[in-house]
Amino acid sequence: MSDSWQGPGARDPQGASNGSGWEQQAGPSEQGAQPDRAARQGRQRPCPARDARQQPYQGHPQEQHAYAHPPRQDVYPHSPEQTHPPEQTHQAEPRAESAEVDAAPAAEAPEAEAAAPEVDAPEVDAEPSGSRRQARRRARGKDGARDGTRRRRRRRGGLLKVVAFCVVTTVGSLILLRGNELLDRLGTSTAPDKAAETPAAPEPPDPGRVLQVIAHPDDDLYFMNPDLRYSISAGSPVTSVYLTSGEADGINAGSAKAATTKPDKPAYAEARQNGIRAAYAKMATGDRGSPWTRTVVPTKGGGHAEVDVLVAKPQVNLVWLQLREAGTVYDNAPNSLHGLWDGKIPRLDSMLASGTPVTQPFSYSKDQVVQTLVGILEQYRPTTVRSQDPTPGRYPDTKRYADHQDHFYGARFVQLATAAYAKDVTDRPHFTVQNYAGYINGSLPSALDPDEAKEKLDILGTYAWLDRQNHCNSPAGCGDLKISDQPGGNRWSDSINYARGSSTDWLTSDAQQGLWAFKVLDGQVAVWHRAGPAGRWKGPDLLPGTGMDPGVSTVTLADGRTAVFGTRTSFGAKPTDYRREVVHAVQKQPGSEEFTEWQSLGTPETADENWTSDISAPAVSVDGTGQLAAYVRDGAAGLRGRVQQPNGSWGPWEKYGGTDLHGSPATATDGAGRRMVFAATSKSVVGWTQPTPGAPLGQVTPTGLPDTTLPLTADGREGGVRLWFRKPGSGNVRTALITGEGGLKVSQMTDLGGLQGFGAVTASGHLLAGRTAGGQLGSEAGSGRPWERSPLLFVGAPSSTMTGQGLVGLAVVGLDARLYVTSSADAPGAHLAPWQPVGPRNAPPSLPSPVSPPPPPASSPSPASPASPAPPTSPTSPAPHASGPAAATR
Repeated sequence: MSDSWQGPGARDPQGASNGSGWEQQAGPSEQGAQPDRAARQGRQRPCPARDARQQPYQGHPQEQHAYAHPPRQDVYPHSPEQTHPPEQTHQAEPRAESAEVDAAPAAEAPEAEAAAPEVDAPEVDAEPSGSRRQARRRARGKDGARDGTRRRRRRRGGLLKVVAFCVVTTVGSLILLRGNELLDRLGTSTAPDKAAETPAAPEPPDPGRVLQVIAHPDDDLYFMNPDLRYSISAGSPVTSVYLTSGEADGINAGSAKAATTKPDKPAYAEARQNGIRAAYAKMATGDRGSPWTRTVVPTKGGGHAEVDVLVAKPQVNLVWLQLREAGTVYDNAPNSLHGLWDGKIPRLDSMLASGTPVTQPFSYSKDQVVQTLVGILEQYRPTTVRSQDPTPGRYPDTKRYADHQDHFYGARFVQLATAAYAKDVTDRPHFTVQNYAGYINGSLPSALDPDEAKEKLDILGTYAWLDRQNHCNSPAGCGDLKISDQPGGNRWSDSINYARGSSTDWLTSDAQQGLWAFKVLDGQVAVWHRAGPAGRWKGPDLLPGTGMDPGVSTVTLADGRTAVFGTRTSFGAKPTDYRREVVHAVQKQPGSEEFTEWQSLGTPETADENWTSDISAPAVSVDGTGQLAAYVRDGAAGLRGRVQQPNGSWGPWEKYGGTDLHGSPATATDGAGRRMVFAATSKSVVGWTQPTPGAPLGQVTPTGLPDTTLPLTADGREGGVRLWFRKPGSGNVRTALITGEGGLKVSQMTDLGGLQGFGAVTASGHLLAGRTAGGQLGSEAGSGRPWERSPLLFVGAPSSTMTGQGLVGLAVVGLDARLYVTSSADAPGAHLAPWQPVGPRNAPPSLPSPVSPPPPPASSPSPASPASPAPPTSPTSPAPHASGPAAATR
């Protein structure tokens, strides 16, 4: 980790301040921890043998400063051994009954008959001696003593039944989830194992650590919510990094007063900061005025950043890099992130907000922007990175960018930074990346149900400062009045869409009923594998090859091997070398853990400047002749594809037509072996089919289906291909059967209901699963049954597959970048088994010993000058509001 980027609260091993301005005292979450921990230790579960594993989380060395986020106890359910959800905790019985319970097994044993007089020794000693039976009778006494003993025996018997039930449940769950591991243990010698007598250290749950990088203040509220709100509500540590100040034209006014309001770019930048702080405070605490501590830190790029920590929830951080914005969505603006990327300017200047404690201007080269972001990644060590779409395309009619140039060039800087971080920093946890669509959401069907859309709009209203009350005590204003006329923007508050990563076929099974999962971690494809129907899970193992974009798809080839497809982004020495291409790797043998090197299928785009390299993730399928094909949506919003030839080579990128296509296509094969391909438009779904297996795709055909919320899932069944999609403005899951005999025909259009939510739905057998309102995973295992909700927050889309006869496997990757799996019988009315995390806990390693930054050069202001802010106020003692005059002098 660079010496120049030290997190707030980072301390040396002796607890001394590092002098960088990051240090913070213990936040509210750390106060009173011991009493709470003691209270938790008094709890007892129905299954005593497993209760010892459910210990309270004690934290990690790197989490002992205010910048490190306090852990949450109940987000991700359990380690592999833990099969009771956290909410099944019960209070312990009184101590006297606990002692009685502890003695119950011995009392029920035959030897306990002889020992009974010793148990009730005070009463026995008062009676004359005689036979043991007579002594026991005398020891019981009169007037209800016998009834008391019977009641105790009934309690003991009930306890034994509970224990027996827990044992049976545990064994059943472990057989289902752990398979051979449990069988191996049952088959080992029964000799005492002293090492086994010591309980293993518990594995604390990990809610993951989220880091968002956005171009402007409000991009997160428009395009990453409600994911942002879900993460904050779940207690996940969340940090948002703002690349630019968003100063625009400097006019903080609605349309009615814009012409008479004097431009003031620093003040407008401050007003937007104030609005963001209010919005985050409201999401985290319910109080928009909840105070923040604000401080200045040196960055790895050589400049300074402002870091804000929410006092009441110190796991919520805001990092302001305060670079100059483009000031225009589409037009040429050299003094911008776009100009810096293309080399039109050597350095981009800062634009400091009027209220920021950063008072010394600076500028960054392209590499310094990247290094600044790498330093932030090093400090926060996220497990989920969120950014905007680096390739949003252009509108086909006007050829204007489909998103703000700051949005996607900012996202490209994030791509460079995450690649450098993954390559150069080994002492870190795995991380996933999620990209979010921007302006295009306004022209697509609403993805959110009314309640979720209202919640999102309310937060935007807080940011827009609708009530004009000066709650922040700032002359610049407490929010962004420029959007106050229409806080929802261009219907952006109604939707959220992932730019990629919506594939639901990244989990697959093999002929031996083993399971394989493929997701992108650290810019490489990670593989998890379970051999056979009940083997041990392995992974994650990273396949060689970097630059992989979020979202991969798998397909089983005719010979039983698994092929993995995705897209890869590469960077060259020149800006024009930016390139996104389709790649694939194939198992060397069926069931083998060895794969070929990544092979490129290229891209249908001739140059990045044409359509910003806007190709979708590939959809792949194998028809009845064994022919493999891959399809993408191109930048012109049409369908393109390549087909593998019998000799293993690939044909050219073919044009299959279609207009107004969005998202990624979906493909599957019907009962006759015909390949079908489907794509969503802004108003419906269109499709293509082979007239016969092995033949080229036919013409694009309207399906007549209603509009959808982009992600489509296709599965060959019932002689045709069944589609699943979401109803706009509702989140309900819909399905339809498509047949291909004599052309595409649609039937059995059905609304299956659900738990609202958004995003792709996975389907295997009777099982349906997808994101619900609130962000958790919802599932349904039979028509007409209520949907169930799991506690998992996850990245991208879930995936499921049939595993042998009558079983379904289901998987997600959590915000902690860890794979979670479960299974179910493929039958109506079935329930999911407990979730099992796979592989080691993805915890961040301990922080290196911090090193104080170098002293300022002689020309820099002295420590007593305003350019050297005082250490931040302790989170344990509320300070003046962060955006007030007092904050501006820190």
